[in-house]
Amino acid sequence: MPQVLEHLRAKFKHHIAELVAEPNNDRVEQEMVLLTQKLDVDEELDRLDTHIMEVLRILEQNEPIGRRLDFLMQEMNREANTLGSKSADKEMTAISIELKVLIEQMREQVQNIE
Repeated sequence: MPQVLEHLRAKFKHHIAELVAEPNNDRVEQEMVLLTQKLDVDEELDRLDTHIMEVLRILEQNEPIGRRLDFLMQEMNREANTLGSKSADKEMTAISIELKVLIEQMREQVQNIE
């Protein structure tokens, strides 16, 4: 086993030295594109905007609205969770948590409406 580990260690060191000496720029660009896609929150923010517009529309109606609002709060919470999972720093994580707290407070109020 010690010989196998030494062989693997030497192999890894050789690969690392090659990467440092000749970085694969195409691979670096591919990784950057993948990371950028993972961190992109535009879709979630668009859906949150749509949910907020729908909440405002529903509030103008003269019919029972509690269940619809509860459903929208669930959807908004899902988007906030996704935003949190895509967070890349402490500030974004804190904002995501605050958003989730506010949505939960709204959901509690909505449940009183039914």
